Amino acid sequence: MNKNPFSYYTVRFGDCDLFAHLNNARYIDYFLNAREDHLKEAYNIDLTDYYKQGISWLVGSHQITYLRPAAYNEKVFISSTLIQAGADSLLVEMVMTDEKQSHLKSFLWTKFIAINVQTGRKENHPDGFMEFAKSIVNEEIGHTIGYQKRLQEMTLKIKSSHLNS
Repeated sequence: MNKNPFSYYTVRFGDCDLFAHLNNARYIDYFLNAREDHLKEAYNIDLTDYYKQGISWLVGSHQITYLRPAAYNEKVFISSTLIQAGADSLLVEMVMTDEKQSHLKSFLWTKFIAINVQTGRKENHPDGFMEFAKSIVNEEIGHTIGYQKRLQEMTLKIKSSHLNS
């Protein structure tokens, strides 16, 4: 099973600042939209189906670093992967690079909290969902090392792969 789905997006004019760079707030939109696309394409998961079952997820926190600007009309590569599945939360890592994956543009960890749609309160994931989530956790990524250390790893990985190509 693909634990690291990805897609390509073109930076749109309306998403840019006065310098023709992707606006900082829009990076998060691109990441979240990509993750939703990845869930549909890689796992056949439509979040609407879960909402109808009474469960949804809210963003609990974002940790994001902007390393290089994404420019107007540039094609970017976005990957996402589940790095931790807790009883009531999910931790997802998302990475944006240039199209050739030679330069890291932005790095994000988002913690999603499971919410009961009817009560609006935090709730544990259903057993069936947890079974699925555990099957797609990317065990190769050591989330316990922390965000900053993982960001350093990703930066070095991209630099070394670019130098070796």
